[in-house]
Amino acid sequence: MDQNTYRRKPSPITTTGGSNPVSSSELLPMKLLSFGTMKLTKTFTTCLILFSVLLAFSMIFHHHPSDPNRSMGFAEARVLDGRDYSNVTTTTDSNDSDRLLGGLLATGFDEASCLSRYQSSLYRKPSPYKPSPYLLSKLRSYETLHKRCGPGTESYKKALTQLDQDHIDDNNSECKYVVWVSFSGLGNRILSLASVFLYALLADRVLLVDRGKDMADLFCEPFPDMSWLLPLDFPMRDQFDGLNQESSRCYGHMLKNNVVDNEKSLSHLYLHLVHDYGDHDKMFFCQGDQTFIGKVPWLVVKTDNYFVPSLWLIPGFDEELDKLFPEKGTVFHHLGRYLFHPTNQVWGLVTRYYEAYLSHADEKIGIQVRVFDVGAGPFQHVMDQISACTRKEKLLPEVDTLVERSNRVKAPKHKAVLVTSLNSGYSENLKSMYWEYPTLTGEIIGVHQPSQEGYQQTEKKMHNGKALAEMYLLSMTDSLVTSAWSTFGYVAQGLGGLKPWILYKPENRTAPEPACGRAMSMEPCFHAPPFYDCKAKRGIDTGKLVPHVRHCEDMSWGLKLV
Repeated sequence: MDQNTYRRKPSPITTTGGSNPVSSSELLPMKLLSFGTMKLTKTFTTCLILFSVLLAFSMIFHHHPSDPNRSMGFAEARVLDGRDYSNVTTTTDSNDSDRLLGGLLATGFDEASCLSRYQSSLYRKPSPYKPSPYLLSKLRSYETLHKRCGPGTESYKKALTQLDQDHIDDNNSECKYVVWVSFSGLGNRILSLASVFLYALLADRVLLVDRGKDMADLFCEPFPDMSWLLPLDFPMRDQFDGLNQESSRCYGHMLKNNVVDNEKSLSHLYLHLVHDYGDHDKMFFCQGDQTFIGKVPWLVVKTDNYFVPSLWLIPGFDEELDKLFPEKGTVFHHLGRYLFHPTNQVWGLVTRYYEAYLSHADEKIGIQVRVFDVGAGPFQHVMDQISACTRKEKLLPEVDTLVERSNRVKAPKHKAVLVTSLNSGYSENLKSMYWEYPTLTGEIIGVHQPSQEGYQQTEKKMHNGKALAEMYLLSMTDSLVTSAWSTFGYVAQGLGGLKPWILYKPENRTAPEPACGRAMSMEPCFHAPPFYDCKAKRGIDTGKLVPHVRHCEDMSWGLKLV
């Protein structure tokens, strides 16, 4: 067969648009063009997908404004972009250590009901102070105890029946309680509540919190699955306001009148640990008295003190405390961050102010001003003291009053100064100075004050909400200046893990020299400690008994952990 038999003429192909035939030689370029277009489309689609993935990762791991070296996960991103992600479950575990504060916080909470619990770490640099494994284990054990014995449980109901009796036959109660009575200003309440909780840990008791006027409005529940709030129907609740040193079940009063019977166990006992307490009340800090107190199933405590330093002086408690807190000066830093989580309303005050005024600064300086002088401020000697301290310690730059020597910088450093005070005069003075004159360093200084309430309004919810928000904002600064004797400042420095510069208390309306000094530790000061040797039964300087309990910088008779 001739080979040409297989060489057939190409059949004409007609386009759909008309009758003109298209030859196969003309069709080949069209096929190649079509194939190239399809390949280009696939390549473009692949690139688009890759770009979307890279973009998503770049959004997830962007940097926090206050710490450029820190990577952030989903939880952090949702705080800073302004949208509501409260219903989104965090899936990344890269930030878990910071998010849970090194293991202090338990998991399993409803995050949306208390945003501050897991978001507070996003607004501070990671703490260099790590909780001990023993403390973490103790907290988890306490949470189990609290769940077993908390309000509404069978154990709680059984323990309530003991309150109807003067004495109890069985002092080996399954659950024993310490009730903290809401009393005094907010700073005092926070510090005293932390102290009572530590006592509960040491004595294996369940802490129950009298809600007072606003505790439930200020703080989230710190323990999983069980409330720490004392039920409103607690039998003794209507007696709290009247409890004092002369109450019949006050331990100090009973000692004073020699009516303590060591052979019998009381059903309940009132402990008066307020700043005005007497020598008999202070016997609470003696080991022998703790043996008797330990048998009582219900303890009701009223205090406005941070009495933690004196717990270290009780034999038996000291060894346990050494294991819980190998770093002695971290007690409130750990317990404060574990216990006190602002409610969503208060947390909103914190985050909105932070994002508006502090988040973009290169450095944040906190100045907490508390004036005990009588009369309307601001006082010039206090302003002079603030200026002298912040300049000497290089916290804030000097200004060029001649406007001739200022150092013009292309990319000036921005410092945000957060001032908290009942009076607006101190922040206005600073603001005017840094507006009217340039700084010698070329730095740009912004001065901000969230509120100026005029006077302390202890019983007002919004006043206390703002106060708590300001404590938290101060704790988010890089450097902190506080006022002597102020529990407001103690709370801020402890939460933030900051050793502040303390403005010494002025005398005779004259700025002291030096104006301020650096704190030995971030621990609060115990303003009214006992000076008593329980064994020798005589007075003694308790600030010299152990090296880690010393007298405070701002109050010579006070005690603090260092």
